[in-house]
Amino acid sequence: MEYIIRPLMSADMPTLLVLMAEHAAYEKAIFHPDGKAERLLKAIFETPVRLYCEVAERQGELIGFVSYTYDFSTWDAGEFMHMDCLFLREEARGRGLGRTILTKLQQIAREKGCINIQWQTPDFNEPAIRFYKKNGAGDLAKVRFTYNL
Repeated sequence: MEYIIRPLMSADMPTLLVLMAEHAAYEKAIFHPDGKAERLLKAIFETPVRLYCEVAERQGELIGFVSYTYDFSTWDAGEFMHMDCLFLREEARGRGLGRTILTKLQQIAREKGCINIQWQTPDFNEPAIRFYKKNGAGDLAKVRFTYNL
């Protein structure tokens, strides 16, 4: 499979929203697209940049994406990368693309001086858990909480 990984362009937003909906469905979550395109365009393309997004493209079609932010760890007293989403369509999985994306994120995080990359996945997402562990990631036993405002 030949593909390129490149930064998201504003013209990609409609397809990114479709990929996000597919990702939410895969993780058994509800996805409401209302107003998200405008908020994402602002977060990604306006200063200060609040969200970074790379897309995987094959023959002009987007087949996946990864988004990430930077944050600061109190415990480690250093900046880290938070990988918010990594999603590949079914036909793109198992072909080395995910590993390539993780390698690219590691390179970006090192260049930025990050101490690590952190992320989460639902505990029922066994394929993702196996993939991350196979690629050298360690897991942390934590429970995620949220306040909906």
